[in-house]
Amino acid sequence: MSSTDERTGLRKFFDRLTATDSELDARDLQREVAKCGAMPAGQCSRGQVVSVNGRLRTVAYTPRTNLPTLEADLWDGSDVVTLVFLGRRSIAGIEPGRQLTARGRIAIRDDRKVIYNPYYELEAPR
Repeated sequence: MSSTDERTGLRKFFDRLTATDSELDARDLQREVAKCGAMPAGQCSRGQVVSVNGRLRTVAYTPRTNLPTLEADLWDGSDVVTLVFLGRRSIAGIEPGRQLTARGRIAIRDDRKVIYNPYYELEAPR
């Protein structure tokens, strides 16, 4: 092993040792995104049809006067994409902490990335 490889290995070790739990979680999620071939949310832009993978942080039912919506924030370690299910009050399996892959076209609402009525696949609970 060369001295450069040793230094790189030590740097990674100390980075991991000094990282916070949320930083480690973000790194793990980003590795999962790379493994499944999804696009990192941080790289998604308006109008793109994307496949994103991550963990649901929050799920909220938002009663609207004309159309109820269920909104779920999907976090992949780089950014958040809000999944908006129009006309739904709840969906079995869509709950905080659940890992999933969602596909759809990125829109921007209130400076946030959203996908309306995405196609989604739930991953088995760990």
